[in-house]
This record gives sequence, structure tokens and C-alpha cells, in this order.
Amino acid sequence: MEGGGITGVLGQPWRADVTARGCIEPWDGSPPLDWHVAADDRWHTPATEVAVRQQRLNGTPVFETRLRIPGGDAVQRVWSVPDRGGMTCVEVTNESPLPIACAFTRADLLTARPPTTVPIQGIDLPTATTTVLPVGHHSSITVALGHSAPQRGRLPDRLADAAAVVAGWVAMAERASRLDLPELALVERVVGARCDLLLGGLADPDHDGVAFLVGAGELVRMGELDELALADLVPSVALVAESLAGLAGWKVDAAVDAAAAVLHAAGERRAVADVARIVLRRPPCAVELQDAPGSLGVAVVERRLLRGPNLFPDGFPAGWRGANLEAHDLRAGPATSVSFAVRWHGAHPAVLWEVQGDTVELAAPAVDSSWRTTDRAGEALWRLAG
Repeated sequence: MEGGGITGVLGQPWRADVTARGCIEPWDGSPPLDWHVAADDRWHTPATEVAVRQQRLNGTPVFETRLRIPGGDAVQRVWSVPDRGGMTCVEVTNESPLPIACAFTRADLLTARPPTTVPIQGIDLPTATTTVLPVGHHSSITVALGHSAPQRGRLPDRLADAAAVVAGWVAMAERASRLDLPELALVERVVGARCDLLLGGLADPDHDGVAFLVGAGELVRMGELDELALADLVPSVALVAESLAGLAGWKVDAAVDAAAAVLHAAGERRAVADVARIVLRRPPCAVELQDAPGSLGVAVVERRLLRGPNLFPDGFPAGWRGANLEAHDLRAGPATSVSFAVRWHGAHPAVLWEVQGDTVELAAPAVDSSWRTTDRAGEALWRLAG
């Protein structure tokens, strides 16, 4: 079962892994925070149960883990907030018609009401469980683990809920680009990759130069690097881009393009020109439609939509025909961004576009070879080949 990811708060050092079963494993070496559910039949331990499903809400580091129990699900959600030096919240909702109890494996938790001290009759409590709370049918409980000084106490009022945290992360990711595509999973992949980059940081340029460059490009697009941070990155970005010049593949193409964007943002015009010469010497490579780790997940999606000045460079996806879509602020070059929308008129799509930055000649040779334009904004009807 795949899943899981990182949780934490930007600007604060504490981080933890959330496993595919909803266990929180802090990076500081403190004990993990796991959960168990007592239903009317037995204790259910997500780490060993078969019927466990997890998703990241809208691709963000807000994790929803569903555990099957008699009559429905126990639904756990995990997210982090900056209050009181940072806290990770765990909410458990009982979507069954009978009451349950939720047990946690740490005592230093903040709770809205004191944990129960009455043993649950007829069911043995799992070992290492120290905080137990009853959950009525179709109701929820929330606990929180403090990041800097975990301790038992009362949960603060008016903490941001999961929905608010999801909205905040999506807004942050969409500072780079905003997508509305027929495949929601692709949009969530882009949001998730950016959130993981913000929490996990850049790859080591000596060990994974491609991931380092693509990640640096995404941080620039999200506005996360100030002038000093950009200046510090320039030597490594230029060196790694030069080292990739003789390699082939779409991932290298994406990395070199990202390097050009970073160098442009840093005002390094000569370095941008050097990278441009590298790009001109490279034959373009089609994107392999596959899962890719980290920030390369963004490149997998966006380079299917726009590569250089070409829209849908590998052709219009067959499964998207008849479906409207939008893409905002995609990079067409280090100093150019393009936004466009596709609206269908019968069997043919109309494209609406807007160019920001340097002027480029847009085209869509794999879709409609007759369409080319240097207009900065407009609308045209494509005649799909075949």
C-alpha cells in the first residue's frame, strides 16, 4: 500500500513522516504517534488491518486515513498548524452507527476533554497505548501533538481545521501555476510535489542534480527564494546545468529549463544565455507518461501541456477530448509565462491564450500544424488532425 508523506509547518524546523496507515513518526527521534480503534467487535489496529485506505486531500500534506469497522469507517485526518510553536492535529471521525473508542500511543497530547480512565469492558487495550477517548456515532474527536514541548493539556480553541489548512497549501502551490484539468489526479500530483518540496527542501545537487534544478525552479515560481537565497543558489545551479549538457532525456530537458528560469530570476543574463545555447544543441524529448518523484512530478504534467512555445507538444490526450481545461502561468521560457484555456465547439477545441513577459511564437504542431501566433492574447479554433 503506497501513501504517506511529510507533515510540518513552514518556517519551523519540526517535521514528521505520516505513514500510509496514519502513524506519525517525528524526525526528532521522539516516539511515534499511532492510533487504534475499539469497535463493538474488537480493537482495530490500522498498522495491521487490510481495509485501510489513505489519500492526501487535494494533494496537500493533510492526510485522510480510513479504517473499516463494523457499520462504516473510522476516519483519521492529520494536519499541522503553527499555533503555540507548531502542533500536529489528529482528528478521528466515527462514520458508523455505534460508538467507538480511539486510543493513541502517546500521553503528551492536547485534548478537548480529559482522556477516559475507565477500562473498556471486554476488550484488551493494545500495549503502549496511553490516551483513550470515546467517539460517539457520527461525531469526531481531535487531539494535538506539540512540536517544541509536547505535553498533556487542553486543546486550544479555534485551531485551523483540515479544510482551512488544505486551502492554504493549495493557494501556496498555485502561486507557481494553477491547473484545472480533466484528470484531477494530475492536478493533485502537482500540488503534492510542491508541498513536499516546501516541507522537505531541495535535493542535494551532488547526488541528484536533476531534482535539485527542477526543485529550485519551483521555489522561484512560488516566490520562496529572496534575493540573497537566489544569489547563494546561482553557482550550484550553473555548475549542475553545465554538467547535464551532454545527457539526454526529458528529465534533463526539464532541469535545464528550470536552471534558466532560476538564473533569469537572479539577474544572471550571461548565464541564461549560456543555458540557452545548451538548450539549442539538444533535440527535444517527449515526456514519458509515468509517475516521477518529487518536483519532477510537476514537470511530467506541465510539459504535456506546454514545452517551450508549443502547446500539447506530444498531442492532445485522447481521453481529454470534449473536456474543457485551463492552465495558468506555465513557463514557455525563462522570461515568459503562458496561460491558456480550451473550450470545445463540437468536435473541435477553441484555445484562448495570454502571454506574460517576453513575446514568443506559440504553436501546436502536434494538434493543429496550421496554427501559429505571436499575439500576446487571443482566441482561435483548432482543427484537430485525424
